[in-house]
Amino acid sequence: MPQLVAQIPWGHTRLIIDKIKDITEIEFYIRQTIENSWSRSVLDHQIGLSLYKRQGKITNNFDTTISKQDVSILKESFKESYILDFLDIKKDVKERELEKLLTDNILKFILELGKGFAFVGKQFKLEVGGQEFFIDLLFYNYILNRFIVIELKNTDFKPEYVGQISFYLSAINKKIKTTKDKESIGLIICKGKNNKAVLEYSLENVKKPIGIAEYKIMAELGDRLKEVV
Repeated sequence: MPQLVAQIPWGHTRLIIDKIKDITEIEFYIRQTIENSWSRSVLDHQIGLSLYKRQGKITNNFDTTISKQDVSILKESFKESYILDFLDIKKDVKERELEKLLTDNILKFILELGKGFAFVGKQFKLEVGGQEFFIDLLFYNYILNRFIVIELKNTDFKPEYVGQISFYLSAINKKIKTTKDKESIGLIICKGKNNKAVLEYSLENVKKPIGIAEYKIMAELGDRLKEVV
């Protein structure tokens, strides 16, 4: 721990110690600060949004679809929820509106996604069997060496979303991925994740690596704060 602390400014150290008491969580934020070169304001922001509690907790089927040596780093690359506090939107937002706002604020969205993400495009067109299909958001993670297919849903999770993103992953793997790239990952970001059993059953026999997360917006965060007060 002393060696880690010596690698960040004193202001960062004071911020972490003042706001966090658990030693494991303290070490997590110190390592994240070093690895991502966070400024003090970014560190404060991430602590406020409880990154430690969200990181690596995504619902997924990576254990059965990814080689064992890659599972750990993959799980740590995704979150159980994505905080879109930088968007001034209402609770009932349309999918296309959400997609546009995220791409308009792409740098902030990439910061929330995490390390290694690079934006490829929105409504990314795929041609399969003479038909056109469009992926909401396509990213590439240069640390994972994988394309990341993101589908945004303004409803609670539904099992049919898995079939849709599995189709997109097959198309990306066959048409876009090169021999230097590893198998693509699907990320479904919904308004809510439904119950645990529905999530588990939906992913149980799926052969493509997929994670399911939810998004939270300022209106919801504000309501929670009011409840606490």
